[in-house]
Formats: sequence, C-alpha cells, structure tokens
Amino acid sequence: MESQSQTQTTPPGTPKRSPFTGIFHKLKTNLAFRSKLAEVNGAMGDLGTYIPIVLALTLAKDLDLGTTLIFTGIYNAVTGAVYGVPMPVQPMKSIAAVAISSTAEEFGIPEIMAAGICTGGILFVLGISGLMQFVFNVIPLSVVRGIQLSQGLAFAMSAVKYVRKEQNFSKSKSVGDRPWFGLDGLVLALACVLFIVLVNGDGEQEEEEEEEEERNGSRRRRRVWIRKVVSNVPSALLIFLLGVVLAFIRKPSIVYGIKFGPSKIKLVRMDKEAWKNGFLKGAIPQLPLSVLNSVVAVCKLSHDLFPEKKFSATSVSMTVGLMNMVGCWFGAMPTCHGAGGLAGQYKFGGRSGGCVALLGVAKLVLGLVLGSSLVGIMEKFLVGVLGALLLFAGIELAMAARDMNTKGDAFVMLVCTAVSLGSNAAIGFVAGIVLYVVLWMRNYGRVKPTGLPLRVDQHP
Repeated sequence: MESQSQTQTTPPGTPKRSPFTGIFHKLKTNLAFRSKLAEVNGAMGDLGTYIPIVLALTLAKDLDLGTTLIFTGIYNAVTGAVYGVPMPVQPMKSIAAVAISSTAEEFGIPEIMAAGICTGGILFVLGISGLMQFVFNVIPLSVVRGIQLSQGLAFAMSAVKYVRKEQNFSKSKSVGDRPWFGLDGLVLALACVLFIVLVNGDGEQEEEEEEEEERNGSRRRRRVWIRKVVSNVPSALLIFLLGVVLAFIRKPSIVYGIKFGPSKIKLVRMDKEAWKNGFLKGAIPQLPLSVLNSVVAVCKLSHDLFPEKKFSATSVSMTVGLMNMVGCWFGAMPTCHGAGGLAGQYKFGGRSGGCVALLGVAKLVLGLVLGSSLVGIMEKFLVGVLGALLLFAGIELAMAARDMNTKGDAFVMLVCTAVSLGSNAAIGFVAGIVLYVVLWMRNYGRVKPTGLPLRVDQHP
C-alpha cells in the first residue's frame, strides 16, 4: 500500500532516482575544493603535530611507518568524505608519550596497539550508546574553551622548543641550542615564521575589509589586489617542500636508502600482559584526552568554524573508535581526531573534506610506493620548519577561546587552562567543572546572575 501511494503522488514524467544519488551528491559536496591552492596548503597545516610523533615512535619503538601511512591515509580520505570539513587524523598523544618514555620491554608495539584498540573500543561504545552526545551537551562551554586554550598553548610552547632547541625525537627531549645559521638554523626557522605571518596574517577579517576597500578608489584597489596575491601564496606547502629539499641537501645519501614497495602488513600478536599494560598504562591516561579534545573540543570548534555542517559527537566518537579497532590490529599507530589539527588546517586554508582527503591520498601513495624507507627522509626533515607550522596550529586553536565575554566565563576557562598545563587535561577538566558548579551555586537565586558560564550547546 505504501509503495502504491508513493507511485500515485509522484508527478508524471519525473525521472527515477537511484537510491545512491543522495550519497554521491553528499560525497561530491564534501570533497569539493573551495579553492584548489588553499586546500592543498591547508592539508599541510597538521604536519607539525603528525610528523614528530610518528617519527619518534618509528625511531624509538620500531613502528611500521609504511603501514601507518597506509591506514592513516585511508582514515583521512574517509573522514574527509564523511564530514566535509578538514577533520584531522592525529596520533594519540598520551599513548605515544607513555611509549616513548618507557623501554621496549615495558611498553612496546603490542602494548601500543592494545592501548589503541581498548581506547577505540570504549569510544565506540560511548558513541553508539549516545553517552558521548550527552557528555557533549552538558559540559560547560567555558571548560571546553579551557581545554582548547591549554592544548593550543601546549602546541605553541612545543613549537617554540622545536625552533630554539635541537631535538632527539627517539628520546623525546631537547639536546642543545639550535645554531643561528645552517640548513636547520634558528634564522631559517624564524624566517619561516615571519613568512607565514606575512602571507596568512592574523585571520579572516581581512576579507571583509578588502571588500570595503575595493569600493573606494583605484589606489586602494591596487593595495587590495597586492594583498590578495600575497594571501594566495601557499605558505605551508612551500615551507614543507623547502623542508623536504633541504633534507636531501643535508644528507644526499638518503637517496640510496629509498626502496620501492609497501611494507608487509601483518597482524600484531598481543598476549595477556600486553593487553593489561596497554589498558592500564596507555588507554586510561588517553581516554580523558580523547573524550575532551578528540571529540568534544573537535565538535565544538567545527560547529564554530563550519556552522552549516551538521554532525554529532556520537558520529565523531564512533569514527575514532572504528579507526583504532581496525588499524591497530595490523600495527598502525593509534589515532584520533584533534581540535589542534582542525585549527591548523583551517588556518592555512582548509575549508572542505577534500583538503584532508588529498592529504590521505598522498599518505596512501607514499605508504604504498616507498613504505618504511621514508624514515630516512623524515629523520633529516628540518625540525625548525615543523616548529613554524606547529606554532600557528596551536595559536589558531587557542584563539577559539576569545569568545568568553564575561568575567565568570574567562575565570573558569583560565583556571581550567592553568591546571591542564600544570598537570593534565583530565585534572584541568575536573577543576573547571568543580569551579563551574561552585559559581552556579553562588549565583543561584539571583535575579540577574552574572558571569555564569555557558554549556557547550549554548552560544554567547
């Protein structure tokens, strides 16, 4: 009966639509480039976070770089197609930190992968049960901003360290002051920072100002034209390519270490001890960071930057879970989404899912063609250049906190930030929630409560 009524209400002559038409239209929309050069440039915006952690795990723990590139490339392409925004795929930082600071016997590849699978499984359950969306709706906005600000400042401080100090990523520590001159000197790193500022400026407000200036006089129009030409220069892409070229100049012999062909993908064997250590030492510290930064903060920042795109904390939590429940069995690095990566890719021009899909294709090709032989190139990549990229990703994330308009909002946010930087995001989150509740109790019953923080689902 239902199909019959549908047939009767369909106007005559209307062409039949394939059930896949809507899906293809959505994919085409999500992957469409807003601006080809800007999207390519935006794809480089997250490399300042991705490369150091992947390189550290590869050198310190013998992570299979080829397998990681293949799986993270697939993740990038799928998330770009699903969400239609430059949703990043980043390493799980807490698990990486535990692995780098431990010996191979204490926390090796089996433990890393077990930690990723456990974290992913819990996030998948939180997502499919609806609990993650509930968490997203009840967490105060000021607390989310505090987590974003702390994460952004942490990235920025790491970037300054990369610029100022030589780094030993295999041991995750600085090994001395960076020389002023040389192929990876302080002068070159500072020049990259200034070049990005010259090209990208401080944000998007310039576009509105340029439109106004274009209406006023030929001289102003010439200035606007010059600024537009400068702003279209792909700063992140050029800096990344500079890093690659100088890596070969620093050590030309790395050419002989390049071998064609993908790594052999195989299952990782995990015994009971690996599962136990992976869960206790890796998954438990990672979970608060994944919930707060990889899901809640990512969704909030995405809603701020792309209000027309509608997706929930439920779906983001499930995609993070699925990525790790699949890839970690084969030795791919545990991954998540991250507000810092989203901010970095947006800062450098990423506006669509095509941005990260393009990055995913590049990773996939490199993983299939060069595999783990890329380690030699990454090892000689300019750390100061990575610091320049990471600096602006961190600052862009931190600037999301500028919408705290009342003293109460800023008070909760800054306490949350301070505690997070002084300890970790989980303790900072608890401190922010406690402070929010105390302020709410103090203001309860007032006719016009002032300084009361907002929830995530509210807008100032």
